[in-house]
Amino acid sequence: MESSILKFGVLRPINPEELELMLAWRNAPSVRANMYTRHEISLAEHLAWWSRIQGRSDQKYFMYEFQGAPLGIVAFTGIDRTNQNSSWAFYASPQAQKGTGSKMEFVALEYAFRNIQLHKLCCEVLAFNTPVIKLHQKFGFKVEGVLREQHMVDEAFVDIYRLGVLASEWAVQREEMLHKLLKLSSL
Repeated sequence: MESSILKFGVLRPINPEELELMLAWRNAPSVRANMYTRHEISLAEHLAWWSRIQGRSDQKYFMYEFQGAPLGIVAFTGIDRTNQNSSWAFYASPQAQKGTGSKMEFVALEYAFRNIQLHKLCCEVLAFNTPVIKLHQKFGFKVEGVLREQHMVDEAFVDIYRLGVLASEWAVQREEMLHKLLKLSSL
């Protein structure tokens, strides 16, 4: 089964020469529209942020690669080793093919629960990003709360959905998602 999982891609360190590619994806209007930080990020701002997070043990950023091509970013932040939890986020290249988000999510959950050995993984999603909320729910995430009118977007307050999945819940959901993704990969 492990070789089957590799069919979905890998998480690897981000190479310094990929920082501009990462920024280009992050600044794409389709990506920015679903982020807390919605302005176009300058290269100087991006490089300063990257420099600040280097060496932090509570954050891990990865390039998601599929069939040798970099296609997205996966981030684990607020890693709390004592309580075995973390938040996570991801975004794909705007040119990534349909289904990339599902592959990224599977690989990210595997990394969170096998490599970081988390008990719980959390995320926050702006309420209007219903496709991502539904995607997370397919992978076993539960809505744990709604932060009502928590974030300002285009001069209007929007809700933020807080979702979480436990290692035990992922263990139950994992086989079903593995088989679904393997089936889709063979089409």
